[in-house]
Amino acid sequence: MRAKPHIVVIGAGAFGGWTALHLLECGARVTLLDAWGPGNSRASSGGETRVMRGTYGPDQPYTEMAARALRLWQKYERRWKRQFLHRTGVLWMASGRDDAFESGSVEMLRAAKIKFQELSAAQMKKRWPQINFEGIQWGIFEPECGYLDARASCQAVVEAFVTTGGRYRQLAVLAGELENGPLRSLALSDGSRLKADCYVFACGPWLGKLFPQAVGDLVQPTKQDVFFFGTPAGDDRFSDGHLPVWADHRGRFRYGIPGSDRRGFKIADDTRGPAFDPTCGERVVSPKTLRDIREYVGFRFPTLKDAPLVETRVCQYEQTPDSHFIIDRHPAMENVWLVGGGSGHGFKHGPAIGEMMAELILKERDANAIFRLARFKKA
Repeated sequence: MRAKPHIVVIGAGAFGGWTALHLLECGARVTLLDAWGPGNSRASSGGETRVMRGTYGPDQPYTEMAARALRLWQKYERRWKRQFLHRTGVLWMASGRDDAFESGSVEMLRAAKIKFQELSAAQMKKRWPQINFEGIQWGIFEPECGYLDARASCQAVVEAFVTTGGRYRQLAVLAGELENGPLRSLALSDGSRLKADCYVFACGPWLGKLFPQAVGDLVQPTKQDVFFFGTPAGDDRFSDGHLPVWADHRGRFRYGIPGSDRRGFKIADDTRGPAFDPTCGERVVSPKTLRDIREYVGFRFPTLKDAPLVETRVCQYEQTPDSHFIIDRHPAMENVWLVGGGSGHGFKHGPAIGEMMAELILKERDANAIFRLARFKKA
């Protein structure tokens, strides 16, 4: 690759935006494209908030990646004099029976030097009396983690990219010819063509549609319902000043983010939903999921039993069969990189993924085997 290559990044979400910025900071000439804009409501990086955590269970690369991402979020917050990471802490509730995920995380957190505390049920009840800890034996608390401003940080990354000298264009890439041999230029939705030395496709739920041969249904968009409940007037026990981000594996994996930015108490079920079209799908939540969530909220947060639903949101996961990311060259085109498969946990890693991609591309290296497409053939 020449000394100052021209690289086009398609997709201005958490993976694509940070990749474009890191490539630019490393000396490349970069053009960034997005069909509907950074953090738009159809993107996997849309919406207001995402969880920042290091607890991931045993034997995986993500705790270490989260530790690196934490340092990078802090670096860019200082540089831009803006806050995106709200350090409310993250609480993981463990039953004591089926707690392999939490117990397997302890050594990983320690090795990555992410601060954490192991708390007894009595300690948690004393600290957060607004939570009903029935069925919970112990917990992990990550005090330096919390939640991220999602849409706002995507927009800030693109603003910094443009200010630093990058070129951003709000256009879509036409899919028809992408796998018809060597990729020398892109056909864009305004009728123009764009030529570069290298192309990075970080297209979230659209990655399989753009590359049906290489990716296809290895990236499956699934519908995920998110709910916001109104808290009692004048009661700040469920605000981000008094409640951490929390996660609970009781029965199903549910998680929540305390009330912030006047949006209410956020809660979602992490169970993968039905297949969903991110372009044309209508974003209306399931009544059944709402009933299940109401029942759970009344159990775990008794004060919020019968709390009014003040907002809903439908997003999507871009799910891979094994929930690991896809980071790899296209198997038939050396100058094309595919980055995606965030699988509902990718947003927090954006800065670390961008840093990794800049090194892989500019130093012509291969990604970790756990992220490569070849792993699916072996399976």
